[in-house]
Amino acid sequence: MDSVVTGKGLRKNYGDFVAVDGIDFEIVRGECFGFLGPNGAGKTTTMRMIYRASPVGGGSLKILGLEVSGGANDRSVKQKLGVVPQDNNLDQELTVRENLEVFARFYGLNRRQAKERAAELLEFVRLSDRADSKVLELSGGMMRRVLIARGLVGNPELVVLDEPTTGLDPQARINLWDRMRDLKRRDATLILTTHYMDEAEQLCDRLVIMDKGKIVAEGAPRELIRQHVSSHVVEVSLKVANEVPEPGKELQGMAKRSEVHHDRLLLYVDNGEEVVTRAAQLLPDAETLLRRSTLEDVFLKITGRGLEG
Repeated sequence: MDSVVTGKGLRKNYGDFVAVDGIDFEIVRGECFGFLGPNGAGKTTTMRMIYRASPVGGGSLKILGLEVSGGANDRSVKQKLGVVPQDNNLDQELTVRENLEVFARFYGLNRRQAKERAAELLEFVRLSDRADSKVLELSGGMMRRVLIARGLVGNPELVVLDEPTTGLDPQARINLWDRMRDLKRRDATLILTTHYMDEAEQLCDRLVIMDKGKIVAEGAPRELIRQHVSSHVVEVSLKVANEVPEPGKELQGMAKRSEVHHDRLLLYVDNGEEVVTRAAQLLPDAETLLRRSTLEDVFLKITGRGLEG
């Protein structure tokens, strides 16, 4: 497979603090690859090294076949990258169309080419009808779509999306997912960071989970879930936080693994319906929920803390 990004022993220190601690990974052409982890895990630092906002601290990083360690080939790489940042840095006083046309000039497009490219991208993100609206008049979801369009102005081979749906309502998130799926259908290579586990499961072909600067798990989403946790989780509410009542201990014995997280008892099981039925008998006043295991469950098992921690 055609490698687009390869990191070997990649490191980044800030003084005595090790942000990225010698990680190895490979991203291949045409896939959506995710970096997941809690705040401070090193995923954003890794992303910043990939889209050349931060120099490589140690090890090797190749992007589109070019070694970028030591600042080499930065200009060539940046011309082939599209970046959708977490923060909204659009020019609020310009119209949607003007934001794209001005950015297109940085890629050497003439006035006519810039207009054509802007029109094409506005159609792609379904904002042609808002082309002449000022950015400050748009909703948060629409602004995110403009950021995606701007990131595609240079027709990039690699698109980096840093927390692209943070703060959006569910409908706006789903709208952006559709645009990202469209990019995948066009054989774009995507790199994604997100705190939303459903987003990672929906979009990522493969991902790594980082914690304390290291990669602690990697693989396809469902593969990671099968490898690290049971197929289902039974959640039982607790009347007293962090305290399992005596009948609940029988339920723990029925599970492959159990954890207490504040006001919830989590039971990792394959026989979910049986455990739910027994929970209703033993703890009739407790709320009980049966759900499919998620990537967050994987992370809890590996690190003992949630992805927001």
